[in-house]
Amino acid sequence: MKNERMLYFIALLLYFNLVSATLISVMKIDGGVKMSKKITWKVFFDIFVIILGTAIFSFGLVFFNIPNKLAEGGIAGITLILKALFNYNPAITNLLLNVPIVLLGGKILGRQTLIYTIFGIFGVSFWLNFWQKIPIVIDLDHDLLIVALVAGIVMGFGSGIIYRVGGTTGGSDIVARILDKNFGIPLGRGLFGFDVVVLIASLTYVDLHRMIYTLIFSFVFSRVVEAVINGGYSEKGILVVSNKSNEITEYLMSNVMRGITYFKGEGAYSKAPKDIIYMVVGVRELPAIKRMIHEIDEKAFISIINVHEVIGEGFTYLRPKKTVLKKNK
Repeated sequence: MKNERMLYFIALLLYFNLVSATLISVMKIDGGVKMSKKITWKVFFDIFVIILGTAIFSFGLVFFNIPNKLAEGGIAGITLILKALFNYNPAITNLLLNVPIVLLGGKILGRQTLIYTIFGIFGVSFWLNFWQKIPIVIDLDHDLLIVALVAGIVMGFGSGIIYRVGGTTGGSDIVARILDKNFGIPLGRGLFGFDVVVLIASLTYVDLHRMIYTLIFSFVFSRVVEAVINGGYSEKGILVVSNKSNEITEYLMSNVMRGITYFKGEGAYSKAPKDIIYMVVGVRELPAIKRMIHEIDEKAFISIINVHEVIGEGFTYLRPKKTVLKKNK
């Protein structure tokens, strides 16, 4: 216990020294201390969000995953394995496991990403240790489904706001980038593979029953992270290929308050030139717009695309208070 406290005390000293050194380093980016106030405050805000996100993420890990024996992927999952099998403090193992990974993969990350990642790693370790000392018991009636859902929402939100400002919590993100650079393994596949290995190893302390709830937790976690990163966006892109593009465009522009763009295309078989319609609309507008298109050309090819973000007139400025969809006569 004494050695553990000493080790964590050293880690805290490193953390606060790192914070000071990083802030000084950040203020010297792009021409020294004369960096614009806008960039300076943006970095300070990002670091604040990362610290807040690691606090929320660690809260979920300590009060939902650990007491209910729900596993996790990545480095966090390895710390849970070591906690369950050897009772090692996850705050310390998270730090010890991530430091060599950062040293190995530091060159792959950009300067800002590296700085944010270091804050993320030390932030998670700090808050893991902090929350373990707070005597809180969250009683969810031992309902693992509720635990999995709540843990996924809480930890997903914490991770999501970290990723949204360009930060990470280290671990598997860096491992995946190392695999991508040195072995040509795609980033997504590397992350998935690493998590699968950790989850399989977690069967050493969780039974199959809890592993199923872990998968539910992982699904909710990933959906919440995606929603936070994308801002809960509900817009859709529409691509329309039709021989009656002009008629469809005129009809939509007179009935829907949305802009329309033409892409020049050509039929692969017919070699005939085509004007491909592209527009972005809200989800609620989608059924009416599809109906309008098919009223003009029932053979029109319509492709619906998920849109993660829209910046421009009608969406981020000059947005109509109410979208106009005129009734068809």
